[in-house]
Amino acid sequence: MVTPFAWLAQRVALERKSLKAASLSAMIAAILIIVGGGVVRVTGSGLGCPDWPTCTGASIAPTAEMGIHATIEFVNRLLTFVLCAAVGWVIIAARLQREAVPQITRWAWFQFWLVVLNAVIGGVTVWVKLNPYVVAAHFLAATLLLTAAAATWDKVQNLGRTEPQISTESVRKLGSALVVLSAVLVILGTGVTGSGPHAGDSAEVPRMGFDWLLITVVHASVAFGALSVASVLWNRARRDQITEVERKAKLYVYVFAAQGLIGVIQSVTSLPELLVVAHLVGSALVWIGAVRVGIATHAPCREVQSPAR
Repeated sequence: MVTPFAWLAQRVALERKSLKAASLSAMIAAILIIVGGGVVRVTGSGLGCPDWPTCTGASIAPTAEMGIHATIEFVNRLLTFVLCAAVGWVIIAARLQREAVPQITRWAWFQFWLVVLNAVIGGVTVWVKLNPYVVAAHFLAATLLLTAAAATWDKVQNLGRTEPQISTESVRKLGSALVVLSAVLVILGTGVTGSGPHAGDSAEVPRMGFDWLLITVVHASVAFGALSVASVLWNRARRDQITEVERKAKLYVYVFAAQGLIGVIQSVTSLPELLVVAHLVGSALVWIGAVRVGIATHAPCREVQSPAR
């Protein structure tokens, strides 16, 4: 039996540039989902639409009487349709490539199912009235989606590459450590946010029972560890002339430094809304960098001769 995709693939063939554009759009849409959730949180609009999947029991969209918070929450929900369109584009573009790319197709479908997961957890978040642990799970699901989108985009960039990627055992270990520390940093970030003042709604919303100052210090300590590992990795890759890892580790360090500066400023200025959203953008970019470094460092290991001193 011929599937619709197989039938279409016999008649339409797309170039690599279409897949590159599609994978980039999906990654940007995944970032927008994270940022949109942050805007909802800092504006106190989390329960602007008190029900899900409809805004209210009687209406899909908010009414004029429901005010700006309902509009903000509803617009954030609409971003899911943008994300679905972007991920659908990746699936179609991957399936219709002139040269088959089954690995990319699998990653594209993985993104699709993560969109479904994220939508369901988002609905549960509304039903449980912004329970901070469910809100944290919603953010982590969005980050998992960003992981798949970033990995897809990175792998698409390497399609047709003739120069083999290389790594070493020490570089691979450093790359693994960086990914783990970055993941811990993301998880701790949900604790910092869940204990902080931005509950997501103007009503009484329970907070996580952590001491905000203590968990913020722990978060900052792990951040320092991640930056240190990234710096060591950058220097090691430069010494061993592993250009791809060196380039990605250097970019990670630069983005991480900017993100850290935003984090410090927002902490000492009582978490102003704009800086909180900027910090979310930074966290997404840092995580993309960690994913790309992780992929680059896990290339096949080969003996790499360090330059003579």
